Amino acid sequence: MNKVVITGANRGIGLAMVQQFVTRGDSVVALCRQSSSALEATGAHIVTGFDASNELSIRSSLAALKDLSIDILINNAGILRDEQLGAIDVQQIESQFFINAVAPLLVVDALKSQLTVNAKVALITSRMGSIEDNTSGGRYGYRMSKAALNAAGVSLSHDLKSQRASVAILHPGYVQTDMVGGRGDISASTAAERLIQRIDELTLDTSGTFWHSNGQILPW
Repeated sequence: MNKVVITGANRGIGLAMVQQFVTRGDSVVALCRQSSSALEATGAHIVTGFDASNELSIRSSLAALKDLSIDILINNAGILRDEQLGAIDVQQIESQFFINAVAPLLVVDALKSQLTVNAKVALITSRMGSIEDNTSGGRYGYRMSKAALNAAGVSLSHDLKSQRASVAILHPGYVQTDMVGGRGDISASTAAERLIQRIDELTLDTSGTFWHSNGQILPW
């Protein structure tokens, strides 16, 4: 049985991962701003008040986990906004950068001493953070924040190697969630299943690799 911590766990991909980890017998701590009836139905241990936009909220929520040993840490919380040339909203870009890139780093930094030997850290990113794969432009804040998260993931893969913790940098796919207005080509359940498979397969040798949840290695 693994001890799993997941952020952004009250809906979408985060909720689906909680459901699947619990179903297979893992012990799950679900972090979120507000719980949901679906999350409560999983039987996971829920920590509310986790606001990924606020450093004090992050640190306060994580303090509740101070006695927990962690086998799998999944940074899933994130936001998507839309900026185009001629309509650049600096505050909106900064918000995405903090929530999508800085907050996951704060979470790992705060919990690194609680990671078990051979622990796994997963960063739920996006192929929209790939520079080579950008063929459509736009979405400046989201693309920039996810590229920053990818860079953090590679650094973490080096810095955590001494304690034998590995890092997965994972694009879930185009998932039917509230974030994209229900559009997408796979369900949250399918995305969660694929993400968990990638995490299960993760080793120190593949730590720091940028993966699509379907198993494809993505370009930086």
